[in-house]
Amino acid sequence: MNHTKVAVIGSLNMDIVVETPRHPQVGETLLGDRVRFIPGGKGANQAVAAARLGAKALMIGAVGDDAFGQELLSALERDGVDVTGVKRLSGTATGIASIYVSEGDNSIVAVPGANGQVQPEDIDRNAEKLEQADIVLLQLETPVETALYAARKAKELGKTVVLNPAPAQPLPEELFRCADFVTPNRTELSGYTGIAADGNTLGAAMRRLQELGAANVVTTLGAGGSAYLDENGEVRLAMGHPVPVVDTTGAGDCFNAALAVSIAQGRSLREAVEYAALASALAVTKFGAQAGMPTEEEVRLFAAERA
Repeated sequence: MNHTKVAVIGSLNMDIVVETPRHPQVGETLLGDRVRFIPGGKGANQAVAAARLGAKALMIGAVGDDAFGQELLSALERDGVDVTGVKRLSGTATGIASIYVSEGDNSIVAVPGANGQVQPEDIDRNAEKLEQADIVLLQLETPVETALYAARKAKELGKTVVLNPAPAQPLPEELFRCADFVTPNRTELSGYTGIAADGNTLGAAMRRLQELGAANVVTTLGAGGSAYLDENGEVRLAMGHPVPVVDTTGAGDCFNAALAVSIAQGRSLREAVEYAALASALAVTKFGAQAGMPTEEEVRLFAAERA
């Protein structure tokens, strides 16, 4: 049995997903096709993905005392995620994300709500979960100071830290130094380094992030797959897998969770990136961030088909 444990410190949102024939322009009103209320949030998405990929996911975060908060906790519990590290805040709204989906692509506006009140003391209160974990997975939909505090704590405990630096925002270099793996997408990488992450300059941007303190850099490239730096600082590519795209929401979260689970299981960086590419390809073939997360068995079968 797989006893890998992944501690996920991050956001829980209710995704309000509006399907539209196209994305609206500024000042324009469109009639949408459909609206759905779907559990999401980068942290919760990654916890579900890790659980479905065979790990024990330990979630640390916050929700409000509203109906959305209870629904999010119930959804995590159905996937076997340990939610005892999620606090419920009286008089505070649960975080939400308004997601517009058109032709398989999406744009998102998130309102943090309770996610903005995840504090360093919450990390201390759940120190036992960090001690139990094989790897710690962080994102930036909770306060940066809390992510930094969690990363410090994890390193003090000798844990491997994966930082998904999204959404992009100013970060202290110490946070990069505390991360064993930093996983920006192309746009985030350009923002953090000031170097266009395209073509021949991709490697320069990734190496610049290492100079800022990241031990290992993995960059997601959308349909183009992903890239990582080998031990010599050279760019290695992991190709994407062409699949019918239904919804790209949560694909990056699936990639990060699969990468973290793989690393915790002792796979090499190349093997972990290739596994994450398989998992995230499957994630876009279903609607909804958490609903689309594949199981360990589904990834195994998909890999066999691609072999």
